[in-house]
Amino acid sequence: MNPSNCIASMFIRGQENNIIYNKIHNKMAYTKKRRSNQGGRKFNAKRTTGGRRRTRRNKSNKETIHPSKFIKKATITEQIEYKAENTFGDFDIALLLKKNIASKGFDAPSPIQDKAIPQGLKGNDVIGIANTGTGKTIAFALPVLTRLINNRESHVIIMAPTRELAQQILEELKFLVKGGNLYHALLIGGSSMHLQLKDLKRKPRIIVGTPGRIQDHIKRKSLDMRGFDTVVLDEVDRMLDMGFVKDMRSILGKLARKRQSFFFSATMEPKVRELINEFSNNPVMISVKTGDTSDNIEQNVVKYKSRDQKIEKLHEILNENRKNKILIFDATKRGVDRLSKDLVKRGFRADAIHGNKSQRQREKALARFKANQTNILVATDVAARGIDVPDITHVINYSSPQSYDDYVHRIGRAGRAGRVGYALTFVESRYGK
Repeated sequence: MNPSNCIASMFIRGQENNIIYNKIHNKMAYTKKRRSNQGGRKFNAKRTTGGRRRTRRNKSNKETIHPSKFIKKATITEQIEYKAENTFGDFDIALLLKKNIASKGFDAPSPIQDKAIPQGLKGNDVIGIANTGTGKTIAFALPVLTRLINNRESHVIIMAPTRELAQQILEELKFLVKGGNLYHALLIGGSSMHLQLKDLKRKPRIIVGTPGRIQDHIKRKSLDMRGFDTVVLDEVDRMLDMGFVKDMRSILGKLARKRQSFFFSATMEPKVRELINEFSNNPVMISVKTGDTSDNIEQNVVKYKSRDQKIEKLHEILNENRKNKILIFDATKRGVDRLSKDLVKRGFRADAIHGNKSQRQREKALARFKANQTNILVATDVAARGIDVPDITHVINYSSPQSYDDYVHRIGRAGRAGRVGYALTFVESRYGK
């Protein structure tokens, strides 16, 4: 064969092989790309859809609050001392309660106590509209406990939105009935179910808890509500906001038909009124609410333009207030943990509290805060509900609240007992000034 023809023939076969190879390679590449694109479209569609859903949900839940609503001068006016119509000694309550109240040095009741206790002792259903920290627990506890002491067949169930508030209520009740013989049970999440079942076997006449855990016990048939003829719902508006409406309706529907009810709330929104109207009987309404935010809280904003500037400005504020007791709100559990650890690294006595902490961890953090072992507590909204520490001077909104109601509830933790409190809200600004 002619060498040139041989080379030509090899060239042609090589070209044919290249064409075949390229066709196969291109087909494989196309198939791989198509699969990749299909998978990518499926994944991205899921992520995008999920993202859109989350965005819409967040937008629907979060109010747009103009920063000007976070600014208000404290109005320091001469406090007009409330002149109670009664003393605790005047109330027709059980002698044991009078003795324990007197041992604590209480004499004149607060406005909500002065007006609600007589109505409760008459057997009326009571609606109390009052700010946080006005003595609501004693306002319902004295009539309820008197009823239990005088009638051995009576049982009471008290519902609160958070574990902390439920525990706080029970502690006050235990003090008031000290020396008596009334069994109780605390039914809250994050606490041992075994111990709760053990307490329930003793047939307690006082049950304090959160709606979710109470409902769990009803479903397990470890709790029969038919003998409960007294019910207290504390912070009704908060329980509704937290999504407990179904549990609350279910529990209320299982109580004794003839009963006495106490409802306490900071607001009387339509949804609160609807629930109360459905489950009360000719209630007496008592309102001693003084306004949306306490007049003695100095409110202002802190502007920042970057994350680094934000933490540095917080550092400056905390450094200037090392002797004060400060509650800081952040939006997420992860954010709370990150911020509290950062503050500890910077030399501050800080602790964290949120829903992922065990009940024991939350109790210890709160106890350290109350005992001044720490002076800074970083918390989420849900965990902070029920925190009642009277000497908090500052509330810092490191993240913006979801709603103005949440803002009001947050800053109400400062400025208790007529003292001046301070509320600072961080607001992002292009200029950071």
